[in-house]
Amino acid sequence: MSWHVPEEDLRAYARGELAAPALWSADAHLTSCARCRGALAEVSDPVALDAGWERLDAELDAPRTGLLEKLLVRIGVAGHTARLLAATPVLRRSWLGAVVAVLLLSVAAGHTVRTGEFPTLFLALAPLLPLAGVALAYGPALDPTYEMAVVAPTHGFRLLMIRTVAVLAVVLALNGLATLALPAYGLRALAWLLPGLALTATGLALMPRLGPVLAPSLVGGAWAGLLLAADRLRAGADVPLAPFTAAGQGVAAVVAALAAGLLFLLRDRFDLFQGRAV
Repeated sequence: MSWHVPEEDLRAYARGELAAPALWSADAHLTSCARCRGALAEVSDPVALDAGWERLDAELDAPRTGLLEKLLVRIGVAGHTARLLAATPVLRRSWLGAVVAVLLLSVAAGHTVRTGEFPTLFLALAPLLPLAGVALAYGPALDPTYEMAVVAPTHGFRLLMIRTVAVLAVVLALNGLATLALPAYGLRALAWLLPGLALTATGLALMPRLGPVLAPSLVGGAWAGLLLAADRLRAGADVPLAPFTAAGQGVAAVVAALAAGLLFLLRDRFDLFQGRAV
């Protein structure tokens, strides 16, 4: 090879100051000439070279930004918060598909009952969906970012609330759409809302003590037991179950408020809970 890149051009190339078309010639030549690559290494600033490699490594190692994360950033959500929301395990197609399937089945069951009755199956299942979603959104069992969350300088309660708001927004929206599919029941079809908030708030308040699996499981079991007891008390009469009456809705509102207050008082315990392997 008779031609090599002049040393002056190599220095300009190393500084990023070599202009076209000499830049194009140098690029093409350096790929096949070991001698010029060696000369380039000698005239390059080692500090700038190391910094360039570090930037390249960081760019290659950085996770790809998903569609949901891009959308959140576009509407004004901070980048680090958008990353936490996008990593929420239950905001994935498998979970959302299961929720939609449950709602479709319960709505279909609601359309098969006789006129004047309550869509009991729908009202019984709908409050459990936000509780289950919040349970699966936090903790080491299913969260792929749990190890990073443990060592990150992030308040455990803040992380939990970010995930909870994301789950509730999605699940309550899906429940709301399912409610619209039951127009014959009017406002009675919304009787799931307050019990759903009460169950979710109670499950969250019990998490620091019982963990992200046991606490929602006990709350869900208590809800099922309450519905069975209410069904036995009505003894087959054509009346709604107690939790879906006006008095039951009032009790659910009180429970939700008390659980929210207890959750606020226990917010600092989530930092300890965040570091436990449960």
